[in-house]
Amino acid sequence: MTAQQPTKTTCPYCGVGCGIVAEVAASGKVTVRGDAEHPANFGRLCSKGSALGETVDLDDRLLYPEVGGKRTTWDAALDLVASRFSKTIAEYGPDSVALYVSGQLLTEDYYVANKLMKGFIGSANIDTNSRLCMASSVAGHKRAFGSDTVPGCYADLEIADLIVLVGSNLAWCHPVLYQRIVAAKEKRPHMKIVLIDPRRTMTADIADLHLPIKPDGDVTLFVGLLKHLFETDSIDRDFVASHTSGCAEAVSAAEALDALTIVERTGLSHSMVQRFFDLFAQTEKTVTVFSQGVNQSSCGSDKVNAILNCHLATGRIGKPGASPFSVTGQPNAMGGREVGGLANMLAAHMDIEKAADRERVQRFWKSPTVAAKPGLKAVDMFRAVADGRIKALWIVATNPVDSMPDAGNVEEALRNCKFVVVSDVSANTDTIRHAHVRLPAAAWGEKSGTVTNSERRVSRQRSFLPLPGEAQPDWWIMCDVAKRMGFGAAFDFQSPAEIFAEHAALSAFENKGTRDFDIGEFGNISEDDFDRLEPFQWPRRAGAVSLPRMFGDGRFFTLDEKARFLAIGAKDVPRTTQAFPMTLNTGRVRDHWHTLTRTGKSQRLSQHYGEPFAEIHPEDAARHNIKDADLVRVSTGSAFIIVRALVSTRQQPSSIFVPMHWTDQFASKARVDTLVPPIVDPVSGQPASKNIAVRIERFVAEAYGFAVVAQKPKHIDAEYWALAKCNGGWRVELGFATSRENWATLAADLFGEPSNAETIAFHDRQSSRYRFACYRDEALLGALFLAPEPVAVSRDWAVGQLTAPHPRAAARFRLIAGRPGAGATDKGATVCSCFGVGANEIAAAARRGCGTVAAIGETLQAGTNCGSCRAEIRTIIDAQNLEAAE
Repeated sequence: MTAQQPTKTTCPYCGVGCGIVAEVAASGKVTVRGDAEHPANFGRLCSKGSALGETVDLDDRLLYPEVGGKRTTWDAALDLVASRFSKTIAEYGPDSVALYVSGQLLTEDYYVANKLMKGFIGSANIDTNSRLCMASSVAGHKRAFGSDTVPGCYADLEIADLIVLVGSNLAWCHPVLYQRIVAAKEKRPHMKIVLIDPRRTMTADIADLHLPIKPDGDVTLFVGLLKHLFETDSIDRDFVASHTSGCAEAVSAAEALDALTIVERTGLSHSMVQRFFDLFAQTEKTVTVFSQGVNQSSCGSDKVNAILNCHLATGRIGKPGASPFSVTGQPNAMGGREVGGLANMLAAHMDIEKAADRERVQRFWKSPTVAAKPGLKAVDMFRAVADGRIKALWIVATNPVDSMPDAGNVEEALRNCKFVVVSDVSANTDTIRHAHVRLPAAAWGEKSGTVTNSERRVSRQRSFLPLPGEAQPDWWIMCDVAKRMGFGAAFDFQSPAEIFAEHAALSAFENKGTRDFDIGEFGNISEDDFDRLEPFQWPRRAGAVSLPRMFGDGRFFTLDEKARFLAIGAKDVPRTTQAFPMTLNTGRVRDHWHTLTRTGKSQRLSQHYGEPFAEIHPEDAARHNIKDADLVRVSTGSAFIIVRALVSTRQQPSSIFVPMHWTDQFASKARVDTLVPPIVDPVSGQPASKNIAVRIERFVAEAYGFAVVAQKPKHIDAEYWALAKCNGGWRVELGFATSRENWATLAADLFGEPSNAETIAFHDRQSSRYRFACYRDEALLGALFLAPEPVAVSRDWAVGQLTAPHPRAAARFRLIAGRPGAGATDKGATVCSCFGVGANEIAAAARRGCGTVAAIGETLQAGTNCGSCRAEIRTIIDAQNLEAAE
């Protein structure tokens, strides 16, 4: 093939919405770089975005339609989906079917799915995995503003004098925004940053004040702040009087809160609370950024409104450098909100519970009906699958068996559901194995459409790769099913541009400034103009001037055009019990994404954390006789997981953190969402994933193992195992409840029992250490190291042996010895994924005099690309300085 011209597109990871330039070489290799002209990132990319070219291979791709696990034609598969859905609706009614979709979809995919379900099937049983990340922000916005509007923009982060980060680990979850703040703070050292988070995350390293708040203590803190603002007359009385309602009631509720209660329910000292209150009260240009730590709570909506109350009281909304700012977790969570992708919303930010809105949408769509009531939100939807109310379910671009709370029961529900359809990219997920029909969808790089980021900026995602096999875009799949169900005329779209144009036209339909979302300027967009579409922020009303911020004029989308204060009392949300005394907090790590279906393909992204872990405070580790790198059993009574112990003072005592990424495809028992109960916020329906009562204990392993293998093992006989892609193959961590008489059998299973291969072994039965290495000619096919304690072999060095030649016996026996040869170095655990720089290399450079992150960057390049590792580099430098001082 010949090389292609560079293609401008958008990153498929978080809600920052970074612009990317993708290039395909004549060899087919894909490389990416940041788009210097895109206003979301100005050329910056994080480690995940930088590695996108490594994730576009066809390994584990679903390439052909399947029914009952066997390949079939598109006609046969789509006929079956359409007939089963139609038959189920005819027999049991429209609420007997459902769609569960995803923030990974493009807006055009989302629009078609919502139109089909709500306007033609006539049920609102369509919800999205965005319910799990930002539904409480939607609810809070609508209660306060009358609309789901994010007022500010990214530029506010660079001109604010105070940034308050609430439940937001920007350094790892939104790294490009974090780097924009770091750069701004370097230019304007007077900028203050407050981090409100139970964990001392890497984001805390740029904070002037870290408030290690109790889980769910945020409501109390911001209710207390509102009281303080009024007591110190730090409010904008003109703004409150002219542009808000409900203030007196909100202040009255706050006045019931005393200082002692604030300290008790937040877990913060009085001096820390007072310092934060004074900073907020005295700083006009304040941006409050909130994310999953706020939203993923049983009181998430009240957290959001408690924050919004403080911004309304001070008039800090829609002004340069002054706004509340919800940042979303997925690339198109905002686009899904725009088209009504949530079960309780209607397209174009209209309200499903308002008859006038339903009638308007029905007329526009020329549909036979519009769902008359909200549908089932995610947790309730899967309950309905479990009890048989939902008899046919279509899951699109998401993996609920791993990502939903109560994940074990979600899997059981799918196992027993009469008809499950899954449209996906991957042929091997924990969800798709339960599908009766599997539909191959186009992946990032193959599909075309739009996404909307956290600052309301719509960007094009463009295709630069051909559709592989028989894969098709999601909008095409859904339109074809709609046609086969008899709704042909309404779904006769020929391209994403046609869908986008209809979506834009609906946003402007009978909208004379009464609804926030309006992109009517593009209601007649042509194919060529859609192809050339530059990033833009909404609203973009036809003939009107577009502004980067909302509500700067004090006009809101309520009936009286005033923002609403909510009267919120302090919350006390205990979870722990005597039997389950630890609080589990779930979330993301720096280099991985969701359930590893994309980042798990990149060896570079698996270097930072290659296995699931529980971050535990040293006091708790000592109490439970857990040492660093031991295995830990985390349980709720009804479910348990086994993960590696990471002992760290960044964690509060009596709390643990476990990432949500690992699945049955990558680990033996690490699906952390099996531990998350189906407790939801009563307003938003968003699950509480940050405050789970658990207990921990050391998993008593009789033996530990570590292996590197050239081929992915088909079966691993161990109580604990975790797989990670590495250069040249796979690395495998192992733990065994009992020792084995014949470890050679395990080694043969891991190595795949290759023919024409030579295996050498070392056995020290007295110390229970065993090692195996398998070679074919000069190539290493696999090596296995076993010991009665966590294996101390350098992972980086062992992985390197998969791609190194092994011509001589001496080299082979050095491998069996488990250590580098003379002159070889051990880089240590990877810290900088962009340049493959290890902790030992950074520590050595620090000992040689590189005393700053910048100096390390100049010497090793570490931290000079995406910058996500800068906080960790600083930690290593500080540790070396402390060691030298001692």
